[in-house]
Amino acid sequence: MHFKSNSFFSKSRFLLILILYLLFLDACDSTTTSKAQKELLIYCGITMVKPITEIAKIIEEQENIKVNISQGGSKDLYKSLKHSMVGDLYLPGSSSYRDRNLKDGLLKEFQLVGYNQAAMLVQKNNPKDIKADLHQLLRDDLSVVMCNPESGSIGRETKKILTNNNLYDKVLKNIAFLNSDSRTLNNSLKNNKADLIINWRATAFFDDNIDHIDVIDLPTGMVKPNKLQINLLSFSKHPEIAKRFMSLSASEKGQEIFRRYGFLDKNMNSNSN
Repeated sequence: MHFKSNSFFSKSRFLLILILYLLFLDACDSTTTSKAQKELLIYCGITMVKPITEIAKIIEEQENIKVNISQGGSKDLYKSLKHSMVGDLYLPGSSSYRDRNLKDGLLKEFQLVGYNQAAMLVQKNNPKDIKADLHQLLRDDLSVVMCNPESGSIGRETKKILTNNNLYDKVLKNIAFLNSDSRTLNNSLKNNKADLIINWRATAFFDDNIDHIDVIDLPTGMVKPNKLQINLLSFSKHPEIAKRFMSLSASEKGQEIFRRYGFLDKNMNSNSN
């Protein structure tokens, strides 16, 4: 009996140790999985995707975190983040999106990361001999394409510029069709569906556009640089890492990246292009 009792307790002790060990492994595995799944989500206007992608790679290495970028029109992105209440940062193509939506309480602190400016964009080498004059948008021999002001930041900016010059309604009657954002605008030029668009000038310097698109800058005073502000979201799961992403974007290192993609930096230094 004594031997059997010791055997029983030995087996019980063994099973208890085995269970605790398995629980320990499970806890370690859960911790590892949790760390591996830590992610940062950025809602980014299409025009700024390239510099933000570069900065994201730096943050991924520094913070051991995966950065996901949701790209699209600034208005659509805000609707998406407001509906889902998921994500960490929001970078629209104009500060007007912060001003207009601040009342919702979803956009917290921000960092100025640079400026963008509208310009007339044409096919490479300007085959239609288009001048730096908004009235060129009324030429009946040109296929003019414009961004929908209800979807993209460049659409809102275009409407503002044309309205200030009493041309919006006239140009609207002359356009071939509306596009949804800056990328589809440029694709219209590259696919020979448009001769002339108004878009953010920085997009013309992207690697996939520079061989196909030329910039015609509008006269000084007709267009104003638009602030690019990256916003912390109130429901961010990783606010400290998100803030470090913001700080890096506004730092000299981040500004050098933005300048490379044709943006004006936060100190209004012109891009060398």
